[in-house]
Amino acid sequence: MTRNIADIRRDYEGGQLDETDSPDEPMTLFDEWLTLALDTEGSDGNAMTLATADSQGRPHARIVLLKGTDEKGMVFFTNYHSHKGSELANVPHASLVFWWPGLSRQVRVEGRVEQVSPEESDSYFASRPRGSQLGAWVATQSVVIPDRTWLAEREQRFERAYEGQDIPRPIHWGGYRVIPDMIEFWQGQPSRLHDRLRYERRDGSWHRFRLAP
Repeated sequence: MTRNIADIRRDYEGGQLDETDSPDEPMTLFDEWLTLALDTEGSDGNAMTLATADSQGRPHARIVLLKGTDEKGMVFFTNYHSHKGSELANVPHASLVFWWPGLSRQVRVEGRVEQVSPEESDSYFASRPRGSQLGAWVATQSVVIPDRTWLAEREQRFERAYEGQDIPRPIHWGGYRVIPDMIEFWQGQPSRLHDRLRYERRDGSWHRFRLAP
């Protein structure tokens, strides 16, 4: 029988999130929060939920890793032929959610999505471990395969093909940048009276609002 989870509780505590002390640009605050999250959450600090929609409007979500930020937005890398890649080709908009339990913090992001330049993808691909580089060639992400042996055989085939040489980036693999038009910061507080600060981009400028918990 499934365990009764209705009575599971946790207390949320954290610093105050005050709009009067927050920066005008949300990416400045996001970078501050991310830096602290990487210190407190370790190697999971850059994990995020990526939600996309298919051509029927049905949402799909999965965990991916944030691999970079700049003044334009957030960058992640994947197989362009994966389910999420196909969905982004049809509906180039996405949502992100970051959850940092040790800090009682959450960040929600919504915006349009574009592929990063080939040069950006090449640079990141070259920095990956060799095994990860091979993995990008081995499998077309999300397709049905017969078994684990199929993966092992393909891995051996590509290991032989690129033995003693650099592994090039597959043209079907690269980065996406989520360009936010909304970023919401959530700071847990006692008694569920949480702080929520929402930034919205309107006419090229960011506007800041406090939301009820």
